[in-house]
Amino acid sequence: MKIKIYYILVLFIVTSIIGCESDDSFLRENPFTFYTVDNAFSTSAQVDQALIANYSYLRSLWANPNGAAWIYDFRGNGTDMYDVANIRSSSTFNNYGEINPLKDNFYQIFNAFYGVIARANLTIYSAELPQVTWASETDKAYALAQARFFRAFAYKNLGELFGGIPIVTEIVTTPRYDFERTTRIETYQYAIDEMEAIENDLPETTNSGGRLVRGAVQHNLCELYLALGIQMAAEGNTSGAQTAFTKSITYGDKVINGGIYSLINSRYGKRKNENAIIMNVYKDGVTNSIIDTLMFSTNYYWDLFQEGNVNYQDGNTECIWAMQIDYAAYRAGDTKSRLPHTRAFVPVFRVLSAHMKGTLEDLGGRGISITMPTMYTRDSIWSGKFNTDMRNSDICFRRRFKGNVASSPYYKKVIPWDFIYNGDPNANTNTNNKSIMHPISCKVTTDKFTGVSDGEDMSYLFRDDYFIRLPETILLRAEAKQRSGDKTGAAADINLLRVRAQCSYLVTASDMDDDFNMILDERARELMYEESRWNTLLRMGGTTAVDRIRKYAYWPVAKTTLIFDYNLWPIPQKVIDSNTEVKLDQNSGWE
Repeated sequence: MKIKIYYILVLFIVTSIIGCESDDSFLRENPFTFYTVDNAFSTSAQVDQALIANYSYLRSLWANPNGAAWIYDFRGNGTDMYDVANIRSSSTFNNYGEINPLKDNFYQIFNAFYGVIARANLTIYSAELPQVTWASETDKAYALAQARFFRAFAYKNLGELFGGIPIVTEIVTTPRYDFERTTRIETYQYAIDEMEAIENDLPETTNSGGRLVRGAVQHNLCELYLALGIQMAAEGNTSGAQTAFTKSITYGDKVINGGIYSLINSRYGKRKNENAIIMNVYKDGVTNSIIDTLMFSTNYYWDLFQEGNVNYQDGNTECIWAMQIDYAAYRAGDTKSRLPHTRAFVPVFRVLSAHMKGTLEDLGGRGISITMPTMYTRDSIWSGKFNTDMRNSDICFRRRFKGNVASSPYYKKVIPWDFIYNGDPNANTNTNNKSIMHPISCKVTTDKFTGVSDGEDMSYLFRDDYFIRLPETILLRAEAKQRSGDKTGAAADINLLRVRAQCSYLVTASDMDDDFNMILDERARELMYEESRWNTLLRMGGTTAVDRIRKYAYWPVAKTTLIFDYNLWPIPQKVIDSNTEVKLDQNSGWE
């Protein structure tokens, strides 16, 4: 591509010089071709490239390869589960003295999903152009189904986060200032109608990792009908809500009981024969200065997050939809083909430099703690009878780290957490240090970093990652069952995950509290670093989000500044101000 662009530039410069009879004639336009929406597409392959642009865009929105702060906010910063470390306080998303409709993060997220919609609308339009020919009607239907999925998926996210928003179903070629908000129910219903229309145009499985399949639609319909029912119940439509919850369960059944997907409950994949791994400990964090080792027993939950194990095509029967990350593509120039999870989510143990130094695998890699788990996420959900859980095993949520500084009393010894958290005589220092030192999930680091021999510095993972994994479908169905009055069924669904995780405690109907804390806790245990927590909390409505932020936020500023209630994010002020011909009302709590 770079060579082609170079030759085009050379040709342009040469012909410009030769063709200049005078300044006047040079400046006079005489174009031979105009590219328009109607003539830019001539083949089905070009339409497919437009689809791939949305796959790529959503990969960037979920994986965040460039570390944009607003994307970390979208994925959960400022909720009950995540916050920023003290060294990132300038980018906090829980100081409500600063969070308002003018905050650019809201606009970035709002705009990002309308970008998905715009690309989808363009793809749908181009697929129907008369000059575009298709190998078969099935191929065309699949292309249209993917585009319509992207559009509906964007509206689902916008509905959960912002409520009723303008619905745009056609390409926009001229400026408009007259968009009108729908209701939240109408937004959900539009996404439902789109998803239901394309369900059977998507295959059950594909040979290509990352391409959309029918299960992705059914999962989203399970979530959309659940969200619709919650909103209907909030507005007093009890019968409509019950119908919606029943539909949610039906679509959850299609995914869970359809014979395509199943929970992983035995070793599989690239590393299934490794019953244990040995982690080297490096003196002063220096490569090739191995002084000790740590051994961890492996398990099948850990298998789910190893390179080469994520796609359904890899034998992973939990994977419904995955983003594609490829190291060879990264090396060839696709700089967004990487997961910055190690950089973003791994702690900075080197703050205790008298005891731990380095950025190698013994300390999780080159973490800079952009996002950190709250005490709720790292400790509370694993306390008491919930402690025995494969997902909390040492290989899955690593809590053992050895000192690697010779002068430390913990040299080649496991450093106790009481010291890590409270090792300084100053309480404020301990609070700050605790924010950047925490256990490390197997989802965000590895013992085998790809690319080190090529100069990579253990900041990134080069494995595929999940958009949708079967346990989330199960948890959505559990919530729909509980909201429809079936707490026993909800507990049974949660126990599907707890049995798989070899938990010593299985929940009962009496554990299914009316505030849905059990479901939210189990989502945290299962989907840490996977779910977009804001979507979940805001979708649940009421005061779920604000109550849990006030209870579990790490920094006290959230509790002292969150003096109002809300269950939707604000419509960005930029959007309201630019829509000059129709007034867009602000969401409650943000006026």
